[in-house]
Amino acid sequence: MKKNKNIIICIDSPAAAGAGSISKLLAAHYGLQYLDSGKCYRFCAALKIKYPNKWNYSFLKKKIMRLNTKELQKKYLLSEKVATVASVIAKDIKIRKIVNIFQQKIIKNPKGAVCDGRDMCTNLAPWTPFKFYVTASVKVRSLRRFKELRRLKKNITLAEVQKSIKKRDKSDRNRSIAPLIRAPKSILLNTSNLSIRSGFLKIKKMIDKKLYN
Repeated sequence: MKKNKNIIICIDSPAAAGAGSISKLLAAHYGLQYLDSGKCYRFCAALKIKYPNKWNYSFLKKKIMRLNTKELQKKYLLSEKVATVASVIAKDIKIRKIVNIFQQKIIKNPKGAVCDGRDMCTNLAPWTPFKFYVTASVKVRSLRRFKELRRLKKNITLAEVQKSIKKRDKSDRNRSIAPLIRAPKSILLNTSNLSIRSGFLKIKKMIDKKLYN
């Protein structure tokens, strides 16, 4: 396959497997947009919190149509309150369809994109040849998230983080809408014993092989 103008790289993963960090490195390396699917629902949640009286499907659609990926990187989307609301509204099929409009716009961008989420390979762009499923053991993922939260000065124990990770896994894999599953023909990468840099280089090598061979 020769290098195309529009490259779509999709990565699905459970929480704290390193997919987000790897995706950002890939986007920077190939000059692509970075789409964090989970942040789309956090954006919707933030709107619901800020505009409780205006918030409805029509209002949300108008806001989504004006959204850009830079907005998804802002710190206000990282609050616990936003995360809690996002986990609820992400189960709403109408909201998922509205968010999908924005996500489809991103992957049609001439530059292409790296898409990171739970159902990027299965629902957003199942046709792309660049599909990856990134995972790691619960123990490793819990430790990573614990260290991340401690850096943010969060008062939490490793046991609490591990319980949260297991709960999130169960929710992601068993939800009726867009559950987390490994897509057919996606390439598996276990990062339990890999640094973010090593994970990035492994995926880059596989992408380059398809691009230039």
